[in-house]
Amino acid sequence: MKTETIKWISEGIVFGNYWGGGRGSYAAIKLSANTKEELLEQANKGLDDGSLDAGMGYESLIGALLNITKITTIIIKGKSFVNEESELEFIGDLSEEQQDFLLECNYSY
Repeated sequence: MKTETIKWISEGIVFGNYWGGGRGSYAAIKLSANTKEELLEQANKGLDDGSLDAGMGYESLIGALLNITKITTIIIKGKSFVNEESELEFIGDLSEEQQDFLLECNYSY
């Protein structure tokens, strides 16, 4: 007997306007969903209401770079086999310069 489950998760970096001036990045909260569309819906809602930020406290968020992972688990004869596929995706209204900044931040971890 074979069963398959798919889960989507993301972590990433937000970019926003600091209180009192300036802009910068900080970690985004981790999200999970059953579909990629549902995950992106959660992320965009969090971007709009500021809850995607993992604790910095921005005046407003501009965008984010998300590392989205699709986790497929297949169980065959009681044994689990897991495959993970990841991709980077920008959300929000980021300029090319801001996207490059977030990519640099992402690769410095």
